[in-house]
Amino acid sequence: MKNQVKYLGLLLFILLVHGNSWACEVCQKQQPKITQGITHGAGPQSNWDWVIIAVISAITLLTLMYSIKYLVKPSEDSADHIKQSILYSK
Repeated sequence: MKNQVKYLGLLLFILLVHGNSWACEVCQKQQPKITQGITHGAGPQSNWDWVIIAVISAITLLTLMYSIKYLVKPSEDSADHIKQSILYSK
């Protein structure tokens, strides 16, 4: 499992460093200044697109925050909870 995580991290690093992972020159000219050079395509066409991006980003960050919170401290103290058998098995 540790080797898989290491190889996945190495693959992601190579993809990010590789030049083809960034936007091409045609797409850079079509993008607004904020997303220029990062993404491919025409980019947001109106202000409603920015609203949609902001809402999706907020939902994603909120989901990430709660998932980390409940992974770190699940606050389930019942002795017969499934977590107890997994965490404290001998």
